[in-house]
Amino acid sequence: MDDAQLVRRIWARDAAVWTDSGEDQWLGWLDEPARMRPRAQELVEFAEAALEEFDDCVLLGMGGSSLAPEVLRRTFDAPFLHVLDTTHPQAIRALEAELDLERTLFLSASKSGSTLETRSHTDYFWEKTGGRGAQFGAITDPGSSLEALAKERGFRAIFHGEPSIGGRYSALSPFGIVPAALMGIDVDALLAVAEDMAGQCRSEHDDNPGLELGLAFGHSALHGRDKVCIKDTPGRFGLWAEQLLAESTGKEGKGLIPAPGENPNAADRQPALPLIEDPLDIGSEFFRWEFATAVAGHLLEINPFDQPNVQEAKDRTRQVLDSGEEPQLEPESTPDILFAQARPGDYISLQAFVDPTDDAEARLYDLARRAREETGCVVTHGFGPRYLHSTGQLHKGGPPTGLFLQIVDETGEELPIPGQPFGFGRLIRAQAAGDYASLKERGRRVARARLEDL
Repeated sequence: MDDAQLVRRIWARDAAVWTDSGEDQWLGWLDEPARMRPRAQELVEFAEAALEEFDDCVLLGMGGSSLAPEVLRRTFDAPFLHVLDTTHPQAIRALEAELDLERTLFLSASKSGSTLETRSHTDYFWEKTGGRGAQFGAITDPGSSLEALAKERGFRAIFHGEPSIGGRYSALSPFGIVPAALMGIDVDALLAVAEDMAGQCRSEHDDNPGLELGLAFGHSALHGRDKVCIKDTPGRFGLWAEQLLAESTGKEGKGLIPAPGENPNAADRQPALPLIEDPLDIGSEFFRWEFATAVAGHLLEINPFDQPNVQEAKDRTRQVLDSGEEPQLEPESTPDILFAQARPGDYISLQAFVDPTDDAEARLYDLARRAREETGCVVTHGFGPRYLHSTGQLHKGGPPTGLFLQIVDETGEELPIPGQPFGFGRLIRAQAAGDYASLKERGRRVARARLEDL
């Protein structure tokens, strides 16, 4: 089909644009800016009341429920909001030590309502605060187990997501906009620029920004330039965009490989520039990149709205936990041996199941520089278990061009999870062990090292 037909059929919810396997059920994000704007005042009033009562807000979420709020927090420099999307005991303890628990609002965010990490965080802080429902809110889809829990415990508010929107397309839904309101962002203005971009993405001519970006993504990938080098922004827009691209396109042995901050000047790469001159521009960029990803999915002939391999990591984690055995995270191979296997067109992925401190991030950047110099490949990195809910789909379902270095550390004294036979330390070790086993089973090139040995 030509470009005009493509645009027309996306807006007509034609699943045959992709693989005709139910994609039409996941296109609610096309209407979300307009659907959310009438709710803006309600969210502002909720946020104003919360700001009078609380000094901090902690968002408990993973992947699509945490990355848009994290990028908004960084873009608008909003210290009121903290995003907890790690199960590392030391990170949880460190955050808890920063807070006055009696004056902290906890916002549990999970579309399914059953996300293990989010439920574990919720139960932990529920116990720590003495079970005060007025200190908790929930963002979840209607009828979820989290909604039932929130009603049972008397949470101060429940915000329903739109069931026809997948997690990684939910930035302009309550999963992004409720936290935005709590950060004091002008959510009506944020949604207004997104709604304007949605209007521009209806154009059937060459002035359609989302179409233009998506065609660039897709055609470049089909010509061997599958590494999308996303230019850094002060708010780390690439944190959100890499999940969108990787989880949407990384399947059936195909995929766009997002590489935030990497140099685009090589034969296997293409540049991508987020257009954020004013912080509010992030609203329009959220929509432009969502539309572009849908267009790229058409060119790659995949379903950009499913995530068939994400469940693998969850199942593997559960198997390790249910075994009752301690997860084994011994070093295997070495970074040097792994990097020596790199070929032109490959990419390096550093997967850090460590306490995500500034020091750890600095050490990852140093390791990424070393990997880049030794291999000539683009280098991506992510903290586990966060990346399991985002780029993990690409690692398992995408092209077999990745070299994966898992990095682990000592998790310290165990931190119990209320109602569970395991604590956060065992949980993150099980997540690391499960993902490593899944990658090996798929024949991926892997190695494991300890952070202190790097």
